[in-house]
Amino acid sequence: MEPHNDTQISEFLLLGFSEEPELQPLIFGLFLSMYLITVFGNLVIILLVSSDSHLHTPMYFFLSNLSFVDICFTSTTIPKMLWNIKTQSKIITYEGCITQIYFFILSAVLDIFLLTVMAYDRFVAICHPLYYTVIMNPRLCVLLVLVSWVVCMLNSLLQSLMLLQLSFCTDVKIPHFFCDLSQIIQLACSDTFLNNMVMYFASVLWGGGPLAGILYSYSKIVSSIHGMSSSQGKYKAFTTCASHLLIVSLFFCTSLGVYLSSAATHGSQSSATASVMYTVVTPMLNPFIYSLRNKDIKGAMKRFFVMESLKRPMVLGLERCPWLKGSKLQSVVVIL
Repeated sequence: MEPHNDTQISEFLLLGFSEEPELQPLIFGLFLSMYLITVFGNLVIILLVSSDSHLHTPMYFFLSNLSFVDICFTSTTIPKMLWNIKTQSKIITYEGCITQIYFFILSAVLDIFLLTVMAYDRFVAICHPLYYTVIMNPRLCVLLVLVSWVVCMLNSLLQSLMLLQLSFCTDVKIPHFFCDLSQIIQLACSDTFLNNMVMYFASVLWGGGPLAGILYSYSKIVSSIHGMSSSQGKYKAFTTCASHLLIVSLFFCTSLGVYLSSAATHGSQSSATASVMYTVVTPMLNPFIYSLRNKDIKGAMKRFFVMESLKRPMVLGLERCPWLKGSKLQSVVVIL
């Protein structure tokens, strides 16, 4: 029986990684732990940057924004997948699928934009250190983030609205753990030429353009580091870029690998497994890469925990000594 058009389709089926029941608890536990680690680690980065005055610099301003976007990135896909495993259901509504695609594209492209902005920040810091505070002023930093949000929202809105024009067949099975744009387009019965053109053009523009900018920035950075006479200066310059360069490599290499593998294995579930690297693993590793390789972050963590340990006995002392209320000592504790 041939499939027929169904413009009033109400749901899709997310096939996920495996249909074997004995593997579902393992998949649930693995992804739940990775999701919790991702959210906790990125929240710690945001907390440290917002609370420590030593981290009130353009580099860490962009890093805190990247951490926020990474939380949104994983929250777009993982909770729904965990819910489906828990309820033993593969269903996602048509509206839910379009919404998921919108926020997934928004978060993914925002990640790329922020990584590009961070590469530019490192380029200015190393290649033009004397003008760094003038160029990377607070106004420009906020403007770069705002422009990134606006452009990404418009791009995501355009591609999501174009999906609403498509009609779908009775086969609504998606060999993925979330609503992937390319997979949804493949399921359509109507003409998808325009959708494919917009999708590929956006991929080249918002993927290839920023990647070229990042590669250009780091080529200049490497050239500048190579020209330094001091070995200590070379090491310091390299360490300030190492964390960011590692994250850029992880994100772009894994996402590029996923799209190349999905092109080779059309509609295969292997692309779903490969996509875990840039949708789940990379956002989870970001906080660890920055905290383990960054002296400023480690210093902020030490100061934060030291201040918390100092506050606790002071607060307990105030609670046990009511006569201190209203005194200058209480004001000092509140300030701390």
